[in-house]
Formats: sequence, structure tokens, C-alpha cells
Amino acid sequence: MSSKTNTTRNDVLKHLEEIGKRILEDIGKERPPKLKIRVRSLSNTVWCPEEKILKLGPRCAVREFFNLRETRKFMQTVLMLSLIVRARREGDYPTIRDLYYMGKHTIEYKDLHGKLRRENTWETQDESDYIIQDIEVLTNLLREDMGIMFDAKGRMVGKVIIRSKGNTIDLSKMGVGAFAIPPNVGDIDIVDVDADYVLIVEKGAIFERLNNEEFWKKHNCVLMTGKGQPDRGTRRMAKRISEEFDLPVYILTDSDPFGFYIYSVYKYGSISLSYESERLAVTRAKFLGVSTSDIYRYKIPRKFIIKATDRDIRRARELLRYPWFQSKIWKEELSLFIKKREKVEIEAFSGFGFKYLSDKYIPEKIEREEFID
Repeated sequence: MSSKTNTTRNDVLKHLEEIGKRILEDIGKERPPKLKIRVRSLSNTVWCPEEKILKLGPRCAVREFFNLRETRKFMQTVLMLSLIVRARREGDYPTIRDLYYMGKHTIEYKDLHGKLRRENTWETQDESDYIIQDIEVLTNLLREDMGIMFDAKGRMVGKVIIRSKGNTIDLSKMGVGAFAIPPNVGDIDIVDVDADYVLIVEKGAIFERLNNEEFWKKHNCVLMTGKGQPDRGTRRMAKRISEEFDLPVYILTDSDPFGFYIYSVYKYGSISLSYESERLAVTRAKFLGVSTSDIYRYKIPRKFIIKATDRDIRRARELLRYPWFQSKIWKEELSLFIKKREKVEIEAFSGFGFKYLSDKYIPEKIEREEFID
């Protein structure tokens, strides 16, 4: 499934209103109103070996109004649905923080003993964000399609022409800057891409350095970053460019389990957003580096090597248990990391010279096809 969506505001509104109509129909027919939502949990996240992505499993929870254990969440879900519908009707684009404040209020009631009680609709934004994710699962709509905005981190540069709100933008003419990838890349038309591959770097600072060196121009690529754990807009943009223009994607991270997992989020999807993997996973992505074995293959000086923490080791052991890290090469890399208890940052290659990363390491690894699929 492509991450390019053509869902109109009216389509979204109609879909959301249908849920409300079903609830009203239940009430009108004196049936207990309820919502059936697939469970978002690690135990209900499944690895699909055929598609090589993470997916949300079939287990569902029934959220019933008359079930005291579920009443609060049922009401929260209906409240959030009403806020989103209101925003769609009015053509507004609230942030997830806006929705938290718009729905946060105190309900007063008397308990069975006549004592006055007060309860908030939700206590923290984490609670309201959780409900938004439930609504995504319930409706099979992206929050971006529902007009919900969130912080976007991604940036990109290269010989790419896009069209947004009637404006044609050339991403090769951004000066020393770069194009800020918006939350909803489905609203963007990618007119043309002249590149041999997409290079995604974990760190924003490395992206800035490669951009200033015009790496993308010298090596005819699209340069992107999600600044650490990538946001959804960055992942969708990488997926669109890869699929719509048939381009390979290479990912560069630090040599540690957290960097390795960032790569897997791009390629296979994430555990927390497994219900969106089909629209987010860049299945053609390959891990360029920095691998554990690169530390010794490139003879990185000892003074640049960092001792792995106990947290790093625990994370590496977790990755070894994930089905999507079961290839022979990934087992070897993670086992070597646990044995050596050593890691390096991408910047360690600066010990060989400031241009070593851009002039030697990246282009030579791509030319020799030294990456992990």
C-alpha cells in the first residue's frame, strides 16, 4: 500500500460520522453502545514474513459503555471523535496538544452515597494521545488524514521537484537550508526526482554537514534525516520516493542497538505503530552502517570507541529476540556487539579526516554494495 493518500476531507468526515451513527443506532434500539478496537500491544504485534513488515494482530477489545471497567475509555473515545469531527467540519487542523486541551474538563457527579465527586476527562496528554491512536486503528485512517498536526522533524534535499498548495518547489535550490518535511506528505505531489538512491542519516548534525558539503549533488542522491527516531512524515516521504521513483534507500546510523533499531523502524515498521506499517515501512531500505564489524574492519582508533552500557547490552539482546533481526548477518553483528561491548558514533570517522565520511566511507560502501538487507 502506498503512503500517498487521496482521502478527501469529506471522505474522512463521512467515515468518522458513521461511527457516531452506529452508536446512536445502538442507543435507539436499546442495545448497549460499544466500540470494537484491535489491541495495540507488543503481544498483539506480529511479524509478517511474506511482506517483511510488522503488523497489528487480530486480537480485539470491546469497549462498552455499560462495562464499568471500560466506561471511561469509551467516553474518552467518543469525546475525541467528536472533537476531530468538529475540526473536520470547520476545516481546522488542530495539533495533538490542541485536542488535549479542547477535551480536558472536569465532570461532577454524585456517587451512590450522594457524595459529590469530580473526575477529569483525561489527566495527561499521554492519555489523550493514546485515544487518538485507538481512533486510527478503529477507523483505519491516518491522523494526518484526519487533519491532526504534530511536530515534524524530517528534512530533505536533492534534485527533487514537488508541488504543494499550488506552489512548485525545487529542493535543490534551498541554499544552505533544506526542505522541512510536513506531517501530511500525502498532500504533496512529487513531480520529479533525479537521483540514483536515497540516503537517510540518523543524526541531524550529520545531515547538515553532508548538505553543506553538497554530498547529494556530488553523488546524485536524495539526502534525508529524521533526526533520531523518525517521525511519520519522514517515513512516509522516504517510502513514497522509493516506491514512486524505484530508488534504493540506504540508512546510516551510529553503531549501537538504538541506531540498528532506527534502521528497522524505517524498513519494517515500529512496534508502537505496527497498525500503520503498510503505509510507513520502506521495505527496500538497506543498512549502510555503521555496523559493529566496521569498528574493526576500518580500524577505528581505540580513543574513538565508546564502552557500551548495560542498557546498550540489554537492548542488543532484545533485538536478537525480534524475528526481523534473525538473519545470519544481523545475529553476527549483534553477537559481536554483546561480546566486545563497544560502540562508535558516525562522527568517529572524522578521526581519519573531516571528509573521510563523505569522500570514502559512504560512497565506497555503496559502490561495493557493503550493506545489510
